[in-house]
Amino acid sequence: MPTLDLPLFPLGTVLYPGGQLQLRIFERRYLDMVRECARTGSPFGVCMILEGQEAGLPAIPAAVGTLARIADFHNREDGLLGIVTEGGERFRARRTRIRDDGLVRGEVELWPEEPKVSVPVEFALLATILERLIDNMAPQWRHAPRSAYDDAGWVGFRLAELLPLHADEQQHMLELNDPVRRLAELRDILPRFQKD
Repeated sequence: MPTLDLPLFPLGTVLYPGGQLQLRIFERRYLDMVRECARTGSPFGVCMILEGQEAGLPAIPAAVGTLARIADFHNREDGLLGIVTEGGERFRARRTRIRDDGLVRGEVELWPEEPKVSVPVEFALLATILERLIDNMAPQWRHAPRSAYDDAGWVGFRLAELLPLHADEQQHMLELNDPVRRLAELRDILPRFQKD
């Protein structure tokens, strides 16, 4: 499997393949990282924080994360730099180190893409639930092609983004390699979110 050496951005959330994540950039180490990635067109890694905080001292990131490519920049109303990232391949960090400026870098091994699998008929309701969630919460996906709703990987990752999962559940959904198993586990979690 191919390996890369790249900067890691530990966050309190997960970026899924094909997903979008908007970030506020204000710490010098991350401003420098964004400048470098924009200049070279290279990605950085987004990893869930296992220990620590998003700002301040370097946090300990999860080993499995997602490549993030910068899709857009904007100046926010608060004067900070805002970026929109798109999720690419998943990876496992084999080794990490902290630079003098506090930026975490990792030697990462890319994971192969999941196989394309159609949503099995017993999970068709999940695609319907996803459509409703997108209508209410995720305008960026409103124009997704109909074929996306038949892709078990896409449906599972989008549901994992939009459902209010606990941090460890978000990370678990990222680490699963079987898109149908991800759908099964999401289906089993769904009753927790139903109103009485």
